[in-house]
Amino acid sequence: MNINTKLRLSFMMFLEFFIWSSWFVTMGTFLGSNLLAKDQDISLAFSTQSFGAIIAPFVVGLIADRYFHAQRILGVIHLLGAGLMYMLYNTSNFARFFPILLVYMILFMPTLALVNSISFNQMKDPAKEFSGIRVWGTLGWITAGILISYLAWDSQDGLKEGLLKNTWLMASFSSLVLGMFSFTLPQTPPQAKTGGDFKLTEVLGLDALGLLKHKNYAVFFISSILICIPLAFYYQNTSPFLTEIGLANSTGKMALGQVSEVVFMLALPIFFSKFGIKKTLIVAMLAWAIRYAFFAYGDADEGVWMLLVGIALHGVCYDFFFVSGQIYTDFHAGAKYKSSAQGLITLATYGVGMLIGFWAAGLISEYYTNVDGAHLWKSIWLIPAGISLLVLLLFIALFKKEKINSTQLDPHDQTY
Repeated sequence: MNINTKLRLSFMMFLEFFIWSSWFVTMGTFLGSNLLAKDQDISLAFSTQSFGAIIAPFVVGLIADRYFHAQRILGVIHLLGAGLMYMLYNTSNFARFFPILLVYMILFMPTLALVNSISFNQMKDPAKEFSGIRVWGTLGWITAGILISYLAWDSQDGLKEGLLKNTWLMASFSSLVLGMFSFTLPQTPPQAKTGGDFKLTEVLGLDALGLLKHKNYAVFFISSILICIPLAFYYQNTSPFLTEIGLANSTGKMALGQVSEVVFMLALPIFFSKFGIKKTLIVAMLAWAIRYAFFAYGDADEGVWMLLVGIALHGVCYDFFFVSGQIYTDFHAGAKYKSSAQGLITLATYGVGMLIGFWAAGLISEYYTNVDGAHLWKSIWLIPAGISLLVLLLFIALFKKEKINSTQLDPHDQTY
């Protein structure tokens, strides 16, 4: 890959995740402070990610893979996204906000696959080249968080002045830039024209349901759905929690989670090959329980170190479970069901699991809210900590030790 192509792909990846981070991290805080949304409304807003994840295979499989160049679809989606983000910037009530966000997420979630497809099409050896491109996505996510805190949009004064709505304007402008830039990206013609009929069962992963006959994989599959319930609490509640307890520069500090992702992604191959799949997954689930316990007992003063450690554990929580799980899924799927199996686990986790999680997080957060509108955060965070611990105990009891060939470990081809 020549340097010009590499720079263009890196900029594409940077903007893709900069756009997402611009609004997603602080959406819970924005809805509560600017639109006075209830916790159940906030959970409904976050559930649009799950609806988008469920519908994304149709967009990519039925349209992008068969009829149009990927870079052109990416450009059109982000130009539409810029308009939708601007509409969200101008919303003043949740009733108007939600349907716009839902349309946006149905459009946005397929772009995560499109940017990968555009990148892979230019690579001779993705295993070696992709990480150098994908890391710019992580940097884009981190940059957006730091910028929001630097501009003090998430500060107590910023919230009082309603400045957090500017995140949607920033996302709109960034989406406009990426939309126009996408048309300059390398040509990525439809892939399905060169072979095979479209199979809906393969896109949705239904061809891989036979993997559940393997007891260990069935235990892992169920555990993956269940662990996404506490995962949803992190995405939905962390920003409102940190803001409400008065932690300064909370959005910038949350970017520490993505920094840790990079670090633990590098550590994963070593840990995986030395300790195996079962211990790797156990460490991940234990990290979930510890993180939420730290959130429950930490505060913005003497206990701030607990909050920072809890955020930094994101790398262990995510990489050691989800990346390892994708590798484990690939191992059991074999050559015939590789795509179907990955589609199935994605649909189950980001679709079903997190949809349940967002609903539960909203219900529980609303239940533990006092008459003054303040949340009882200790009680809220102890619930996902307990769920994580129960899933861990279930997994330890039912999952038998299994050896995975470490040569299969390729953690680079991943998305958030």
